[in-house]
Amino acid sequence: MAPGLIDWDAPWHAGLPRIAAAGPVHQALNAAGPCPVRFVPQDALPPGMAYEQFIHATGQVPTRDNLHDFFNGLVWLRFPQAKRRLNQLHAQAIAAQGVGATRGPLRDAATLLDENGALLLAPEALWQALRARQWRRLFVELRPRWRQARLAVFGHALLEQLVHPRKPLTAHVYQARTAPDSVADLDAWLAADLDAAHLAAKPFTPLPVLGVPGWWPENENFSFYDDSLVFRSARPNPKNHTTGPVPAARRGA
Repeated sequence: MAPGLIDWDAPWHAGLPRIAAAGPVHQALNAAGPCPVRFVPQDALPPGMAYEQFIHATGQVPTRDNLHDFFNGLVWLRFPQAKRRLNQLHAQAIAAQGVGATRGPLRDAATLLDENGALLLAPEALWQALRARQWRRLFVELRPRWRQARLAVFGHALLEQLVHPRKPLTAHVYQARTAPDSVADLDAWLAADLDAAHLAAKPFTPLPVLGVPGWWPENENFSFYDDSLVFRSARPNPKNHTTGPVPAARRGA
């Protein structure tokens, strides 16, 4: 792992605990502060046991010494209630359906949020432009309205990829419907809002995160948004269209 690569002042790291993981990642995470789970070495996961099932049964998170699992731990520390809720949904689905070749709609959506999700609290005008993929209206005409918006990255795979920022990196955004007073309030709201049926419908909207005002210097030049390979027009069924990275496969299904 190379924690020296992390720019802690980048806007997507806002709210994350800053940890210098010089030794084993699981030890650094455990020393960072209170958390409802313990981080353990990867070899604690028994062969053939599903990763999420193990976490639910033991309260322990198998952790490798890499950036992917480091960021997963940081999200656990920032959003412990929401992470526990996602794990509960995975465990319930596994108990009901077992572990098969496919995860099913609920576990697919939970994995998508866990790996590549972000929470966006924004005025309705921004949401309307985002859902319609009206990029110039969203980022240029309505640019002042972003001062009223709040975007928090939740997906640890997305955080890993943002170590080397690239214009196409795209979050699957989940709409925050309350203005929290603190990170803890946002965490509690998300945990309560993650209803199984609602989540299984994949209530996400793609958002190229480096287009967000203040998140990347190059977007001060509005020609940044003329790249049609990144800022794509709406298609007939936007739910089936994404423009970002495919979430990394979870261990043990």
